[in-house]
Amino acid sequence: MGSSSSSYAPKAIYLDVEGKMQKVVFSRHCSPCDIKELLCSSSNIPRNAAIMLVDPEGALVSIDPTMPTNSPNSLYKVIPLSTCQVEEKEEALQNVLSQVAEQFSRAFHINELKTEVTNRLAMLEKKVEMEGLKVVEIEKCKNDLKKLRDEITSRGGSRVNCLCNGTKVTPRRDVPSYPKYTLSQETVEALKKPTFDVWFWEHNEMLSCLEYMYHDLGLVKEFNMNPITLKRWLLAIQENYRNNPFHNFRHCFCVSQMMYGMIHLCNLQEKLTLTDMGILMTAAVCHDLDHPGYNNTYQINARTELAVRYNDISPLENHHCAVAFQILSLPECNIFANVEPHAFKHIRQAIITLILATDMARHGEILESFMQKVDNFDFSNHEHVACLKMVLIKCCDISNEVRPTEVAEPWVDCLLEEYFMQSDREKSEGLPVAPFMDRDKVTKPTAQIGFIKFVLIPMFETVMKLFPQIEELMVQPLRDSRDHYEELKQIDDAMTEGSLFVLKFSKDFKKGE
Repeated sequence: MGSSSSSYAPKAIYLDVEGKMQKVVFSRHCSPCDIKELLCSSSNIPRNAAIMLVDPEGALVSIDPTMPTNSPNSLYKVIPLSTCQVEEKEEALQNVLSQVAEQFSRAFHINELKTEVTNRLAMLEKKVEMEGLKVVEIEKCKNDLKKLRDEITSRGGSRVNCLCNGTKVTPRRDVPSYPKYTLSQETVEALKKPTFDVWFWEHNEMLSCLEYMYHDLGLVKEFNMNPITLKRWLLAIQENYRNNPFHNFRHCFCVSQMMYGMIHLCNLQEKLTLTDMGILMTAAVCHDLDHPGYNNTYQINARTELAVRYNDISPLENHHCAVAFQILSLPECNIFANVEPHAFKHIRQAIITLILATDMARHGEILESFMQKVDNFDFSNHEHVACLKMVLIKCCDISNEVRPTEVAEPWVDCLLEEYFMQSDREKSEGLPVAPFMDRDKVTKPTAQIGFIKFVLIPMFETVMKLFPQIEELMVQPLRDSRDHYEELKQIDDAMTEGSLFVLKFSKDFKKGE
């Protein structure tokens, strides 16, 4: 979250590196390990080396965010420890750890407790699997888990974090835990285009691509982000997208890459501020966080916890916003930690506005507002720019059909799979089922034709009035996609008519016999 400048101001120390002064700047929220890596890099020492920091009198200085600052006239020096010293320290540390582990084991019977916890959890998992998803049984299991957590706490065990009761979201992995990829020039150029093949990349590679986008757009410098904090934030984002068929981390990357591509294609760097671009990118990254795989209609009809919490008003989009800022509330994941409070308040409100704009129930309202402004659009008008940003994130959110057919069509299969999961559940719970989600009524061509003709093409053609350069790379592919699905529908209709003719002929033939 935003904070005072005194709390988050970066800290600087000065080093003597081979007779030359080297200034090192770091955030007060850096861990000792982060600071050690910075000191090693600044002193041309391998990052994994063991080091100590001394002042001009040779006294040791602790390596942590609270270390005393010095001046250019009183330089610190980084000294690598010899292998022998390191081994002696490691041996001593191992002895201490062994003694502590033995004492804990005796005091709390950890092994027995672990076995008991494992057995209890296995029993609960088996119960959930056998008895299905009945609400009463789920609540019973939650109560059992709560009792188990309380028992572990009372017996001195580790605290158990759980997301089901509103506990803060935390990243499950620490940095560095995804490899650092060096993107080729070919990949760098491809990232800027709507034709980018999002199916080609693993999760770690997508994380590296997102990290590159923030650096390339100048957002890391503009918001004074700690690069390591950016890594932690992206990891936390990935961990908090569920493994749904459609609304998953790859969809998040897909939308974010399209936003990055539109920024370049429409030359938005020349028309919007860096703050605006940071808002656009961050909203795209966060726009579907923790999506459960069931849309707002289901949430409202089923009277879920989210629908009750948000009074049936964009329950999913409100939840995505809440999770996004829950992650940013963690100091180790707060990429806006060095932003002034009043600036952060503006950034937060703008991100919330964009994520809420992705609710398709508001599509007509937002597009109509933009159409009224586009012919006399003024980039110096705050209201005009705010409306444009809402339309941009909407374009990116539903932009799959802009991509080449071999990239776009698998997304249709993923979306239909998620729709069918919802409609099957709605049928089993006696809830209304939308025809476009019913596996017995919808086909791929019928699902896409109306959406492309009446939603996608009108919106992108309106944006084209402001940015004519998108016609070739974005609008024309939509027209081609519409024609492709209309041809498929004609084939399906012809096959259906042929089947009916054969069936009628067969009945008439039997009657003639």
